Amino acid sequence: MAPTIRKTLLHVETTLIEGGRAAPVPLKLIAAMAVVRNPWAGRGFVEDLKPGINELAPVLGELLTKMIIDTAGSGEVVEAYGKSAVVGLDGEIEHASALIHTLRFGNHYRSAVGAKSYLAFCNTRGPANAPVMIPLMDKNDEGRRSHYLTIQCAIPDAPAADEIVVALGASIGGRPHHRIGDRYQDLQELGHDVANPAAV
Repeated sequence: MAPTIRKTLLHVETTLIEGGRAAPVPLKLIAAMAVVRNPWAGRGFVEDLKPGINELAPVLGELLTKMIIDTAGSGEVVEAYGKSAVVGLDGEIEHASALIHTLRFGNHYRSAVGAKSYLAFCNTRGPANAPVMIPLMDKNDEGRRSHYLTIQCAIPDAPAADEIVVALGASIGGRPHHRIGDRYQDLQELGHDVANPAAV
C-alpha cells in the first residue's frame, strides 16, 4: 500500500535582519511537508500499526528528504534538522508518531545530511490550518544552542480529519547574533564534567 498523498508543500524562509541588525550570514529555514491520508482513520482502535508504518514511512522519508536536499543544494550545507507530524481530528497522536518515529522514516534524512544527533521532533493533533511546528537542533552537536530553532507554518486546508501532515525541517545557519552560549559552558560553570554530564 503506497501512501495516498494529496499534496506536498515547500516552505522556505530567509532571515536577513534580526534584532534590528543585519545578519552576518542570513539564516535559511526549509520545511518539506506532505499531506497524506491517515491509513488508520475510520478503522476504530488498530492494535498493530506496524504494517502501515513499514509501507508508508520509508516512502515519506525518501520523498521529503529529496525535497529538502534539492532545495538546500546538498546534504552537507544542512546544519540543523528536525521532524514533525500533525494528525487530523479523526486520528490518534499515535498515528502521527507512527510515521515519524521509526528509522524507516528518519534514516533517509539522517544519512543524506551525514548527521550524528537524533532528529528533534513534534507530534500533535489538530484541524486544518493547525500550526506545523518543527523543532531543529544541530545535526552533529546536541548542545550547540545557536541551532535550537523552530520552523512554524500552517496549511490552510490540512490536515483534514482523516489526514496526517508529515514534515521535515532544515536550517542553513544558526540564529543570527546568537549569544547565550552552549550547554557545555553551563556544565563547566555548574561544576559538572563536560565529558560525563551525569557526574557531579
